[in-house]
Formats: sequence, C-alpha cells, structure tokens
Amino acid sequence: MMKKSKEVDVYISKSERFAKPILKHLRVLVHFACPEIEETIKWGFPHFMYNGILCSMASFNNHCAFGFWKGKFIPQLEIIINENGESAMGNFGRITSLAELPNDKIILNIIELAVVLNKSNIKLPPRTKINSSALRVNIPDFILNEINKNKLTKFNFEKFTVSKRKEYVEWILEAKTVTTKKKRLQKTVEWLAEGKSRNWKYEK
Repeated sequence: MMKKSKEVDVYISKSERFAKPILKHLRVLVHFACPEIEETIKWGFPHFMYNGILCSMASFNNHCAFGFWKGKFIPQLEIIINENGESAMGNFGRITSLAELPNDKIILNIIELAVVLNKSNIKLPPRTKINSSALRVNIPDFILNEINKNKLTKFNFEKFTVSKRKEYVEWILEAKTVTTKKKRLQKTVEWLAEGKSRNWKYEK
C-alpha cells in the first residue's frame, strides 16, 4: 500500500490540469517499484524518500519535471537526457503529457536502480567548499525580493556558483529600460524555478 502524504495530495490538486495525470502516474510507479518509499515536501515540491532522497517531481505552468537525486550514477538516464534534447530541471526533460514519458518498464527499472543506490548507501561526491566571502554577490533588493518569493527559485539560485548568479544579476542590470529589466527579471524567476542557469541554452 502506498505511503501517501496529504501534502503531496494537495500539491497535485493545485497543479495545472495537464500536470495532474502525469504527477499521479509517476507517483504510482514510484510506490509500485518500492512500497517502502515515503513522501514529503522539500523546497516546495514532492520528494520520495528511501534511506535519504530518492527522486522528486514538480509541476510548472507549462510542464512537469521528474528527477533522481543520484541520477549521475544511473546510465539509463543519460540515454533519456540525450534523446530529450531540451533542458529542464530533473532527468526527463520538459514533460507536458503522459505520452512524453518513457515506457513504464524503463521508469520502474530506473527507480529500482535508484533504490539500490540508496540501499547501498552510495554517496554523492562532496561539494567543493568555497570561502564564504567569495559567495557574496551584490544583488539589488528588487531582484532578491522576486527570487525569494518562491522557495524553489531561492533554493536553485543559492546552489548556483557565484559566476552563475552574477550572470543573472548582470543580465538584468544591463537592460537599458525598466520594461526590459522587468521582462528579464520575470524570465530569471521562471528559469530558476526550473533549475536553469542564465546560459542554459548553450550548455551541454
């Protein structure tokens, strides 16, 4: 029996109409692959836990995302990423319908591999420690306030390197008109919610 979280129920119910069947289907597959998995909300979106974070899903205005915490250790995901082409938070690209998901057997296999990784206590490589003074970026309040309105946007921005944060800030401030500044700020918030850097289109 699925160990459901009421918070995840609420998250799905508040998602866009197109997103609900996608989120529900992914949720069922996760619990089918491993009934011991538990649900929680972290950083504003659903996470599935098994000896730590296993995977997560999220919905946005026009697409959904599904990703694995230790995805870099799962070769099958590389094939899916390469076939998708379009960048997005997670490992399955921008999902807009059930038809865009891989075959259920493929997804179940990937979930099972992720469970084995967590069960074996495989650790992600430690992040490089950076001197705190190097993390300071001069960010105007009007930019910071918009970024901090959403927990996921704030989380993604803070996990970026200093140079990637500066790319966003400088791009906004270089705009010659107030209207352009607002448009760039709106786009920044949108991309950050998806985990994208400023130059994501040119990154491999």
